[in-house]
Amino acid sequence: MGGIGVLKEKRMTDIEAVRDACRGSFLANEDLLPTKQTWNWYNIFAFWMSDVHSAGGYVFAGTLFSLGLAGWQVFVSLILGILIVQVLANLIGVPSQKCAVPFPVMSRMTFGVLGSNIPALIRGIIAIVWYGIQTYLASAAMLVIVLYFIPSAESLVQTHVLGLSVLGWICFLTMWLLQTALFLCSMNVIRHFIDWAGPIVYVVMVVLMIYIIIEAGWENISFSLSDEKLSSGQIAWNIVVGISLIVSYFAGPTLNFGDFSRYSRSLRDMHRGNFWGLPVNFVFFSSIAVITISGTPAVFGEMLIDPIQVMGHLDNKWVTLLL
Repeated sequence: MGGIGVLKEKRMTDIEAVRDACRGSFLANEDLLPTKQTWNWYNIFAFWMSDVHSAGGYVFAGTLFSLGLAGWQVFVSLILGILIVQVLANLIGVPSQKCAVPFPVMSRMTFGVLGSNIPALIRGIIAIVWYGIQTYLASAAMLVIVLYFIPSAESLVQTHVLGLSVLGWICFLTMWLLQTALFLCSMNVIRHFIDWAGPIVYVVMVVLMIYIIIEAGWENISFSLSDEKLSSGQIAWNIVVGISLIVSYFAGPTLNFGDFSRYSRSLRDMHRGNFWGLPVNFVFFSSIAVITISGTPAVFGEMLIDPIQVMGHLDNKWVTLLL
């Protein structure tokens, strides 16, 4: 144990030496310099929870179960697809974990010092688009809450500007500012936020699932959201499509995983966090989503794949606020 402590101390000394040597260079800034590695496996696990636990992830899981496949066939797609993502994340995260630097720095090995700006900018543009999508989904949920508690705000929904209602714009800009404020905080603050946000979402999702099961009855719950009958060839192809969709959905965070694995204390912590955060977490969350979705026809008279729509159909204001 003493030897491990000495190695860790030497590693931290090396990181500080590199930081001191690179300060002032036009090739480095505070975001690109080697960082202290304090994240344990749970922090990596929580990072993946924050990627999976969203309205987009919920709808995506429901979409997979609408491919016409039987429940077990969808789970085959889920497991194979997410295992591919786990393998890629384990590979991509290694260089950044060992050197404590993010993706843009590691890409210099392939694209050169200046050429690495190209993939860095491309991934930045994609991140902007994804940020906008997530912000819109969050603002749609906020709009439902506002209308529940302030019915008089209904008048702001009647007027539209650039395809979005006035109240929609207010909610969108509010969520945009709140998320921007969070992103401007230190990584340590963001780490603490995702550490508790993921589990809270799980609690809420499980509560919603139990409510749907009680109201619908277990006999109305199914792990297949489609009645379509497929041939063997179509089944095999749709399994491949499902696997491809899963890998594509996680392509962004997987490619940029080095930005987070750089904070991991060890490769063991990184691998353990990836295992619990990807195959275990994703399959469990998808199961919750499909159970909830499959019970909505019996409870609300129609299948609701969007969790925001489910919120709109609930009569209890406080349950809606919690969700």
